Amino acid sequence: MRALILAPFAERYLRRLRRSLEVTYDSWTETRRLHSPEDLAARLREEEASILVVEADFVFDDVLDAPGLRLVGVCRNAVNQVDVEAASERGILVIHALARNAVAVAEHTLALMLALARHVVPAHRLVADGRWSDPVEAYFTFQGRELAGSVVGVIGLGNIGREVAARLRALGARVLAYDPHAPPRRMRAWGVTPVRLPDLMRRSDFVTIHAILTDESEALVDQAMLRLMKPQAYLVNTGAAGVVDQAALVRCLEERRIAGAALDVFEGQPLPASSPYLKLNNVILTPHIGGATRETVVRHSRMITEDIERFLRGLPPRRLVNPEALSRHGG
Repeated sequence: MRALILAPFAERYLRRLRRSLEVTYDSWTETRRLHSPEDLAARLREEEASILVVEADFVFDDVLDAPGLRLVGVCRNAVNQVDVEAASERGILVIHALARNAVAVAEHTLALMLALARHVVPAHRLVADGRWSDPVEAYFTFQGRELAGSVVGVIGLGNIGREVAARLRALGARVLAYDPHAPPRRMRAWGVTPVRLPDLMRRSDFVTIHAILTDESEALVDQAMLRLMKPQAYLVNTGAAGVVDQAALVRCLEERRIAGAALDVFEGQPLPASSPYLKLNNVILTPHIGGATRETVVRHSRMITEDIERFLRGLPPRRLVNPEALSRHGG
């Protein structure tokens, strides 16, 4: 059996898979190239691959029609780049790397939060630009606040939100949380206080977004919610840009209704030169790198490898997205 791996993959897990499979490894992060559906389908036919592993390539009908394809591994938590229903109809199993980047995004969230709280970016610019002439003035200009003792509101208590909450608690913050899909008793067991969204916005010194984008959550944090925030509060979004009304947030920052924001996700990526965020000096912008760590690659490599090995032994993968495909697959 052969596998075509187009995602970044840790070397030790490639070696492990090669004990059982013929593996072609061609990571898009090295080639800097994504396949068109037609090219990917042709390549699967040429490779005679039964297993396809992707991170950024799209897997729709043309690809799924490749003869002999039996399993698609997605090195992400979300699987929206794969037509899962079409895969199920063909008996093709789809697996994913559940929460592969939860730790990475949680740490990046805290890094942004601390950078806002301690004015790290403008303080760095002062020194780097050679403008630090008064040894005392900066002590007052860049006086920040501590996360310890702060109230932090977490919107969305999925895998990442829980990792963020745990780290905040370890730093001595009081954590409020809003998640309509998490039972309050469970939220309290995680060490957070469940509250309504308006209460969270009103009481928090920092608000951090970790809800996924759905019809229900789109523009959840709108102008009315943003206006509830304290003028000295900060907003951090490493989750999904669409959960926040972007135009309302820009106005809020322009008018200094809140102290600032830090964003790692945007509705258009890369951020265009015309973006109003680029004209603001109370915002930190990072290029969607929350999950970009070596450990994330190792983690998704392990997850996908474990489930491919189970598949080869005739066992259902643990991270199977479409169990309904098992009956058609014959498993």
